[in-house]
Amino acid sequence: MTVRVLRAADRAALPWKNGGGVTREIAVSPEGAGMDAFDWRISLADVGADGPFSAFSGIDRTLTVVEGAGMDLMVGGEHHIVDEQYWPHDFPGDSETYGSLLDGPVVNFNVMYRRGHTEAETAVVRGTVRLMVPEGGAVLAVALEDGAVLEGADVELGRYDAVLATGESPGVLRTQGFAVVVTLSSE
Repeated sequence: MTVRVLRAADRAALPWKNGGGVTREIAVSPEGAGMDAFDWRISLADVGADGPFSAFSGIDRTLTVVEGAGMDLMVGGEHHIVDEQYWPHDFPGDSETYGSLLDGPVVNFNVMYRRGHTEAETAVVRGTVRLMVPEGGAVLAVALEDGAVLEGADVELGRYDAVLATGESPGVLRTQGFAVVVTLSSE
């Protein structure tokens, strides 16, 4: 089992692929992969203005609003109102997508994964959950509020801190608030 603690304070703000905002990468596989070479990528994005999303050929996405009122996403010509915090919303990353803010800036939790190669399941949890690692895969848990503890590894997590585990289960995550758990597996 390998467990890595990924602290929010250690993340640099990087420009989006299209230059329209900033993102803070939490984890990527393979480690160090660029925007066109990842199997999966998980990040937090600060969105302060309406605008187009970057296109990612062959990539599926899950967007979860974690701060703010939400967005109206126009994905491939269809409206998708994403106005409920902590509710994951899936869409193809290669469809033309435009985001309009509903009422001010938002912070989005983003999961991107290569279609036909990787599968990602995103769940927002509260309370106690055993983190399970699929065979040959990984699990990433991100505290959305202070006060989370990964008991098997005796790790405390502050807001937006994360743990990434491969191999076997890293233990039980106990939260005082909400956390997001992403289970990643090969197809």
